[in-house]
Amino acid sequence: MKKLFSIFSVIAILFAVPANADITGGFTLHIGNYDTSGTETEKTVSGVTSETNSASKSENFYGASVFAEWNNDAGYAIGVDYVPIDINLGSGSRTDSSTGADDTAEADTGDRSAEAEINDLITIYTHIPIGSYYALIGYHDADVRTKETLVNSTYPDASINGWQYGLGMKRGNMRFEVAYSDFDEIKLTSDNSDTVSADADALAARFSVAF
Repeated sequence: MKKLFSIFSVIAILFAVPANADITGGFTLHIGNYDTSGTETEKTVSGVTSETNSASKSENFYGASVFAEWNNDAGYAIGVDYVPIDINLGSGSRTDSSTGADDTAEADTGDRSAEAEINDLITIYTHIPIGSYYALIGYHDADVRTKETLVNSTYPDASINGWQYGLGMKRGNMRFEVAYSDFDEIKLTSDNSDTVSADADALAARFSVAF
Protein backbone atom coordinates (compact mmCIF):
# COMPACT_ATOMS: atom_id res chain seq x y z
CA MET A 1 0.00 0.00 0.00
CA LYS A 2 2.83 2.40 0.79
CA LYS A 3 4.43 1.82 -2.61
CA LEU A 4 1.07 2.56 -4.26
CA PHE A 5 0.77 5.71 -2.17
CA SER A 6 4.16 6.87 -3.46
CA ILE A 7 3.13 6.27 -7.07
CA PHE A 8 -0.18 8.11 -6.68
CA SER A 9 1.65 10.98 -4.94
CA VAL A 10 4.00 11.38 -7.92
CA ILE A 11 1.04 11.37 -10.33
CA ALA A 12 -0.77 13.99 -8.24
CA ILE A 13 2.36 16.14 -8.12
CA LEU A 14 2.80 16.04 -11.90
CA PHE A 15 -0.78 17.13 -12.50
CA ALA A 16 -0.41 19.90 -9.90
CA VAL A 17 2.66 21.49 -11.56
CA PRO A 18 1.69 24.82 -13.15
CA ALA A 19 2.22 25.12 -16.87
CA ASN A 20 4.53 28.13 -16.43
CA ALA A 21 6.78 26.46 -13.82
CA ASP A 22 10.54 26.32 -14.32
CA ILE A 23 12.39 23.01 -14.11
CA THR A 24 15.73 22.99 -12.32
CA GLY A 25 18.15 20.44 -10.90
CA GLY A 26 21.10 20.40 -8.57
CA PHE A 27 22.83 18.74 -5.64
CA THR A 28 22.50 18.85 -1.85
CA LEU A 29 25.04 18.28 0.91
CA HIS A 30 23.73 16.80 4.18
CA ILE A 31 25.14 16.74 7.69
CA GLY A 32 23.22 15.69 10.77
CA ASN A 33 22.44 13.13 13.44
CA TYR A 34 20.23 10.06 13.40
CA ASP A 35 18.75 8.00 16.23
CA THR A 36 17.83 4.35 15.84
CA SER A 37 16.32 1.91 18.31
CA GLY A 38 15.45 -1.74 17.95
CA THR A 39 14.23 -4.80 19.82
CA GLU A 40 14.82 -8.45 18.95
CA THR A 41 12.59 -11.17 20.38
CA GLU A 42 13.85 -14.73 20.08
CA LYS A 43 11.29 -17.49 19.66
CA THR A 44 10.30 -19.77 22.52
CA VAL A 45 12.18 -23.11 22.41
CA SER A 46 11.16 -26.20 24.42
CA GLY A 47 9.02 -24.14 26.76
CA VAL A 48 11.78 -21.66 27.56
CA THR A 49 10.48 -18.09 27.65
CA SER A 50 11.53 -15.89 24.73
CA GLU A 51 14.53 -13.66 25.26
CA THR A 52 14.25 -9.98 24.34
CA ASN A 53 17.21 -7.70 23.61
CA SER A 54 16.95 -3.97 22.94
CA ALA A 55 19.47 -1.38 21.81
CA SER A 56 19.56 2.29 20.80
CA LYS A 57 22.16 4.19 18.81
CA SER A 58 22.81 7.84 18.00
CA GLU A 59 25.39 8.80 15.39
CA ASN A 60 26.38 11.69 13.15
CA PHE A 61 26.24 11.36 9.39
CA TYR A 62 27.06 13.25 6.22
CA GLY A 63 26.19 12.65 2.60
CA ALA A 64 24.90 14.09 -0.65
CA SER A 65 21.95 13.83 -3.00
CA VAL A 66 20.75 15.10 -6.38
CA PHE A 67 17.36 16.63 -7.11
CA ALA A 68 15.06 17.80 -9.88
CA GLU A 69 12.21 20.21 -9.19
CA TRP A 70 9.53 22.43 -10.63
CA ASN A 71 9.23 25.94 -9.17
CA ASN A 72 7.55 29.26 -9.93
CA ASP A 73 8.12 32.92 -9.19
CA ALA A 74 5.85 32.78 -6.13
CA GLY A 75 8.32 30.48 -4.36
CA TYR A 76 6.36 27.22 -4.59
CA ALA A 77 8.34 24.13 -5.60
CA ILE A 78 7.68 20.44 -6.13
CA GLY A 79 10.60 18.05 -6.53
CA VAL A 80 12.20 14.66 -6.23
CA ASP A 81 15.45 14.10 -4.31
CA TYR A 82 17.60 10.96 -4.67
CA VAL A 83 20.48 9.78 -2.45
CA PRO A 84 22.78 7.65 -4.66
CA ILE A 85 24.95 6.33 -1.80
CA ASP A 86 24.06 3.89 0.97
CA ILE A 87 23.40 5.26 4.45
CA ASN A 88 24.79 3.12 7.27
CA LEU A 89 22.52 3.01 10.32
CA GLY A 90 25.23 1.72 12.60
CA SER A 91 26.35 -1.70 13.75
CA GLY A 92 26.66 -3.68 16.94
CA SER A 93 27.94 -7.00 18.23
CA ARG A 94 27.87 -9.22 21.30
CA THR A 95 28.91 -12.69 22.41
CA ASP A 96 26.39 -14.93 24.20
CA SER A 97 27.14 -17.98 26.30
CA SER A 98 24.48 -20.46 27.47
CA THR A 99 25.27 -23.74 29.22
CA GLY A 100 21.75 -24.66 30.30
CA ALA A 101 20.36 -25.93 27.01
CA ASP A 102 19.67 -29.64 26.63
CA ASP A 103 20.47 -29.63 22.95
CA THR A 104 23.35 -28.08 21.05
CA ALA A 105 20.90 -26.66 18.53
CA GLU A 106 19.13 -24.86 21.37
CA ALA A 107 22.28 -23.46 22.93
CA ASP A 108 22.16 -19.69 22.65
CA THR A 109 25.92 -19.46 22.36
CA GLY A 110 28.07 -17.61 19.85
CA ASP A 111 29.05 -14.28 18.35
CA ARG A 112 26.36 -11.97 17.00
CA SER A 113 26.78 -8.87 14.86
CA ALA A 114 24.26 -6.78 12.94
CA GLU A 115 24.02 -3.61 10.94
CA ALA A 116 21.62 -2.02 8.50
CA GLU A 117 21.88 0.24 5.46
CA ILE A 118 19.33 2.45 3.74
CA ASN A 119 19.51 2.14 -0.05
CA ASP A 120 17.88 4.17 -2.85
CA LEU A 121 16.40 6.86 -0.61
CA ILE A 122 13.92 8.86 -2.70
CA THR A 123 12.05 11.88 -1.33
CA ILE A 124 9.09 13.58 -2.98
CA TYR A 125 8.85 17.10 -1.54
CA THR A 126 7.22 20.49 -1.79
CA HIS A 127 8.27 24.00 -0.74
CA ILE A 128 5.58 26.34 0.60
CA PRO A 129 6.69 30.00 0.90
CA ILE A 130 6.39 31.69 4.30
CA GLY A 131 7.64 35.26 3.99
CA SER A 132 11.35 35.13 3.19
CA TYR A 133 11.46 31.44 4.19
CA TYR A 134 9.69 28.29 3.04
CA ALA A 135 8.27 25.21 4.72
CA LEU A 136 9.51 21.83 3.52
CA ILE A 137 7.24 18.77 3.48
CA GLY A 138 8.47 15.50 1.99
CA TYR A 139 7.67 11.81 1.77
CA HIS A 140 10.51 9.25 1.95
CA ASP A 141 10.68 5.86 0.24
CA ALA A 142 13.72 3.58 0.60
CA ASP A 143 14.96 0.02 1.03
CA VAL A 144 16.62 -1.29 4.19
CA ARG A 145 19.34 -3.90 3.71
CA THR A 146 20.19 -5.99 6.77
CA LYS A 147 23.66 -7.41 7.35
CA GLU A 148 23.95 -9.80 10.23
CA THR A 149 26.00 -12.68 11.57
CA LEU A 150 23.76 -14.65 13.91
CA VAL A 151 23.92 -18.12 15.40
CA ASN A 152 20.68 -19.60 14.07
CA SER A 153 18.88 -17.06 11.90
CA THR A 154 19.00 -14.41 9.17
CA TYR A 155 16.66 -11.49 8.52
CA PRO A 156 15.23 -10.34 5.16
CA ASP A 157 15.58 -6.89 3.64
CA ALA A 158 12.60 -4.53 3.77
CA SER A 159 11.11 -1.31 2.42
CA ILE A 160 10.68 1.75 4.62
CA ASN A 161 8.77 5.01 4.35
CA GLY A 162 8.64 8.21 6.34
CA TRP A 163 7.84 11.91 6.43
CA GLN A 164 10.15 14.89 6.29
CA TYR A 165 9.48 18.35 7.75
CA GLY A 166 11.72 21.37 7.58
CA LEU A 167 12.32 25.08 7.16
CA GLY A 168 14.54 26.68 4.56
CA MET A 169 15.64 29.91 2.91
CA LYS A 170 16.78 30.65 -0.66
CA ARG A 171 19.44 33.07 -1.86
CA GLY A 172 19.66 33.03 -5.65
CA ASN A 173 20.49 29.50 -6.77
CA MET A 174 21.58 28.46 -3.25
CA ARG A 175 19.49 27.42 -0.26
CA PHE A 176 19.88 26.24 3.32
CA GLU A 177 17.48 23.91 5.13
CA VAL A 178 17.01 22.29 8.51
CA ALA A 179 14.95 19.12 8.17
CA TYR A 180 13.61 16.38 10.44
CA SER A 181 12.84 12.90 9.08
CA ASP A 182 10.55 10.49 10.91
CA PHE A 183 10.66 6.97 9.45
CA ASP A 184 8.00 4.32 10.03
CA GLU A 185 8.73 1.43 12.36
CA ILE A 186 9.69 -1.77 10.56
CA LYS A 187 9.12 -5.31 11.78
CA LEU A 188 11.04 -8.28 10.39
CA THR A 189 10.74 -12.02 10.98
CA SER A 190 13.82 -14.23 10.53
CA ASP A 191 13.91 -17.66 8.92
CA ASN A 192 14.10 -19.00 12.48
CA SER A 193 10.89 -17.18 13.55
CA ASP A 194 12.75 -14.62 15.66
CA THR A 195 11.39 -11.08 15.26
CA VAL A 196 12.91 -7.64 15.31
CA SER A 197 11.32 -4.18 15.33
CA ALA A 198 13.22 -0.96 14.68
CA ASP A 199 12.58 2.75 14.40
CA ALA A 200 14.74 5.60 13.09
CA ASP A 201 14.62 9.38 12.81
CA ALA A 202 17.11 12.03 11.72
CA LEU A 203 17.79 15.76 12.04
CA ALA A 204 19.90 17.32 9.31
CA ALA A 205 21.27 20.61 7.99
CA ARG A 206 21.23 20.73 4.17
CA PHE A 207 22.96 23.04 1.69
CA SER A 208 21.76 22.95 -1.93
CA VAL A 209 22.89 24.46 -5.20
CA ALA A 210 20.53 24.55 -8.19
CA PHE A 211 21.59 24.88 -11.83
